[in-house]
Amino acid sequence: MEPLTPETIEQRVQSILTKIRLAEEKAGRPAGTVRLVAVTKTVTVEHIAEGVRAGLSILGENRVQEALPKIAMFTQAPVRWHFIGQLQRRKVRSVIGRFDLIHSVDTVELAQEINRRAEEAGCQQNVLLEVNIGGEPTKAGFHPDDVVRLVSMMAQLPHVSIKGLMTIPPPTAGQDSARPYFRTLHELARQIAALHLPTVAMDELSMGMSNDYDVAIEEGATLVRVGTAIFGTRHV
Repeated sequence: MEPLTPETIEQRVQSILTKIRLAEEKAGRPAGTVRLVAVTKTVTVEHIAEGVRAGLSILGENRVQEALPKIAMFTQAPVRWHFIGQLQRRKVRSVIGRFDLIHSVDTVELAQEINRRAEEAGCQQNVLLEVNIGGEPTKAGFHPDDVVRLVSMMAQLPHVSIKGLMTIPPPTAGQDSARPYFRTLHELARQIAALHLPTVAMDELSMGMSNDYDVAIEEGATLVRVGTAIFGTRHV
């Protein structure tokens, strides 16, 4: 990819925002239905600032220890932070109140720990339930066959507000092969919404990344997580 300059970042951000609007239009969805979560894992503060100037408003981080210093440096910026990585229970206290949304609640026990820490902090934490939509043995997340049943248990946690679902489909060769997985997640959200549970709303579907977000939008995504297409390949 071309060198990462302020101009390059601005061009990429505007290109992706335009593609999102076009995908919304193609799917017959109102403009603004889908929001871009810019994945800033390993991205420098300088490049993040350039992205914010270019129009980024939601930033997604995968690692608690990397995220906290960045959040502290952007307290005056018009941005919101989402936690999108796997969250260990021992690090829950550090994320409560710092992230508007946690995308990756993958066990009942994690939801319970979030509830406990949010109660201590006197707040309610917004979360998404991560669904292992392909049933992959090496991937975190609720099994699709279990999530509808287990969400009824988590609905009893007063300091956890379940806003929707998140998934990462199995690695696939082409964009369109992810479509049935996105469609399945959307159907699961409909089933859960029909239960009318307290503290549960299926308003958000976090699905789709740099290589397949347009297909995800066609299948109902409200949050798309894009990093490489903005900031280039990461060097961990």
